[in-house]
Amino acid sequence: MSKVLELTFGIVGVALVLIMSSDLFQSVILPRPAYTWRASAQIVPRVWQIVGIVGLRIRDAERREALYSVFAPAMLVTLIIFWITGLVLGFGFIFYALRVGLKPEPTNYWAAAYYAGTSMLTLGYGDIVGESGLTRALSLVAAAVGLATFAIVTAFFFALFSAFQRREQFIVAMRERTGAPPSGVDLLERHVALEMVDELPVVFRRAEEWMADLMETHLAYPMLSYFRSTHDNQSWIGTIGALLDASALLITTVDAGAVGSSKMLNRLGRHLVNDFTSYYRFEDEIGAVGIERDEFASAHARLEAMGLKMRNLDEAWNAFAALRATYAEPLNAMALYWRIPPALWIGDRSIVTRHTPIAQRSAAEESRLG
Repeated sequence: MSKVLELTFGIVGVALVLIMSSDLFQSVILPRPAYTWRASAQIVPRVWQIVGIVGLRIRDAERREALYSVFAPAMLVTLIIFWITGLVLGFGFIFYALRVGLKPEPTNYWAAAYYAGTSMLTLGYGDIVGESGLTRALSLVAAAVGLATFAIVTAFFFALFSAFQRREQFIVAMRERTGAPPSGVDLLERHVALEMVDELPVVFRRAEEWMADLMETHLAYPMLSYFRSTHDNQSWIGTIGALLDASALLITTVDAGAVGSSKMLNRLGRHLVNDFTSYYRFEDEIGAVGIERDEFASAHARLEAMGLKMRNLDEAWNAFAALRATYAEPLNAMALYWRIPPALWIGDRSIVTRHTPIAQRSAAEESRLG
């Protein structure tokens, strides 16, 4: 093999190892969103687009959600295989370029890749060994990279599932407050019905902490955003929308106190949806309210029937529309991208009429199932 070809193989191998190592570092270790190009970051959204299109063709909501639920765990396994395979192939190119330093000398590239794989996985069969100082050193480097990769990925899994559990614990705790699918109007109605309006500032404070955790974890580890909620008709985006709508109603429409905590929650929620919109480069239309005036009038009447003191409908609509326009379209872009179960004012609500919805359990069934 000519020196030029050996050099080419060596350069390709080093480049591939560096690309895979950089991808792994940015995806797993870097504790903030990475905006540089990554191969794995191109795989996930493209596969999700295909899965999303296939899912919309499934009329049964439970089967559709089952498909979506498999996506994130399957992609985690796929990424591990992708990183390991890329590193093995990269070291294979390097060892093939340096094959004269191996005994017996690999007769083709795949034999060199096999040696790279046994080195990375520390199998140590001994059928091929390094003879020169350089090949021995690179064998140790490959073994160290392999051990480090599995250790890092294992820690990554623990971090992901810990963040997922924190997210879901809050969603489950909020289920009886927001309803399923979650709704800001339901949140206010249920607190009024149970004479718990005074607890809203406490609920909103917990929601602020939850949103802050979402921003830290789901932007640092974007794969978390693709994990579906563990309960039917629930989603992290739907819960955000319900909290934002409830706080917007308290700020503009309902005279029930908690205005200060509502403003703080609404500001943080808008910060969250705008950060996600910017990170994922969603197209959004700032200024759109996202609901019709008749829908707002219906919510106004529902809350008034609960005995709440309401502001004038026309004035309330103008104020509510102006506030909701600051987050409605970015939030809806998130809901459409992640195909969340449609909620009161969030997501593709036409899906309810096109598909069979997820069955709702009766109160007796919920009690029996615990």
